[in-house]
Formats: sequence, C-alpha cells, structure tokens
Amino acid sequence: MGQAVENAALARGHEIVARLDRDDLDQLAELGPAQADVVVEFTQPDAFMDNLRRVMAQGLPMVTGTTGWLEALPQAREIVAAASGGLLYSSNFSVGVNVLFALNRRLAQLMNAYPEYDCFVEERHHRHKADAPSGTARSLADQILTGLDRKTHLAGPDLMQRAPRPEELSVGFVRSGEIRGTHQVTYTSEVDTLTISHTAHSRAGFAQGAVVAAEWLPGRVGVHDFADLFVE
Repeated sequence: MGQAVENAALARGHEIVARLDRDDLDQLAELGPAQADVVVEFTQPDAFMDNLRRVMAQGLPMVTGTTGWLEALPQAREIVAAASGGLLYSSNFSVGVNVLFALNRRLAQLMNAYPEYDCFVEERHHRHKADAPSGTARSLADQILTGLDRKTHLAGPDLMQRAPRPEELSVGFVRSGEIRGTHQVTYTSEVDTLTISHTAHSRAGFAQGAVVAAEWLPGRVGVHDFADLFVE
C-alpha cells in the first residue's frame, strides 16, 4: 500500500518527503509542519497507537488506513484532542466501497419492514491480512445493526459450535491466496435473495482515496471518517 499511495500522490502532483517503515521511525522526529503537510499511515493494528502518538507529537495530521484498532478509538480521540491535531481514518478508502456503505445503510432501513428476510455479511481477502473480519466488514455490520431492528449484535466465534440466534448478525470471512478484497451483504428469505457487493481489482482505488483524504485533512482538527467526507 505504501508504494501504491506514493504512486497515487505523485500522479496528483504531490511531493513525497519521507518513506518510513518500522526500522526507521526515529526519522519521524526530523519531520514537522515545515517539512510535511500530512502523514499517511498503513501499518498493523498493534503499531497504530504508537504511530499516532509519534505523529501528533510532531504537529502533523495523519490519515490512516490501518484496521483492527477501532476498539481503541476513544483513546485515539483523546490523543488527537490533547495535541489539537487531526486524524482521518477509514476501514476502506475505495470510492466504490463508500458507495456500498451508503447503499448498505439505506437497504437496512428499507429491509427493516420485512422481517422474513435474514441478513449476513461475507468478506474475502488475501492470506496476508492481519485482522478478521476486515474493518470494512465490521463497518458494514455496524451499519446493519443500526438500521435493522431485528439484529442486535454480532455472532461470536462460538458460532462454529452452534446454530445462530435470530437476533445475531453473522459475519463470515475467507483468507486465501492474493484476493484483493470482496465484501457482500445478503438478505435472504424463502422466496428470494437480495445481494449488494463490491470487489476490488487492485490497490489503486484504495491508494487514490487515501491521497484524496490527505488533501482534505490539513487545517482540520479532530477525528474524521472518510465516509463522512464522501457523504459531504
């Protein structure tokens, strides 16, 4: 993703002033608002909070595509607020996925009136992905739980040993090969099935969205979601 983001940024006329990985994060101390406008971070869930602290300490806003850390969102908000900084996060920077998000929210509202339809979420990714279900699948699930009264919570991992309860929302996942990413929401009944889905063909769409977010964030404070930007 780092290379894809760099290519997208260069294509949009931006300059890359630093490329940092886990072995040279100390170089971040040499960067500040005089050297850079924004940091784009795609790393691992266990590295995110330390990276956020480092970037906020340098007075730079940060766009992150790292997933699997949202349980710590309240703590991240505190770190950003203390620094009067800016953070923009997303489970997925694809424009197509954000259209899927909008469709998913609206579909849940419509299907709330039809209790004969059960609902589930499925996602597929490459075997290197560190978190499961994906952040995008979790976002889709959260939207369904908000809009569909008959689903109150996610089914847990013990679903492998029992049948699901009607109020549980099942989120399935596959990790195999080099699958770029497929997300699907399905409503099914005795008479028919309705599905909305998105399939990524390359990382280019995610990278371009991250650069658009990086163009938007400087000068803004607080914690923002790319989906909110897209709705605007």
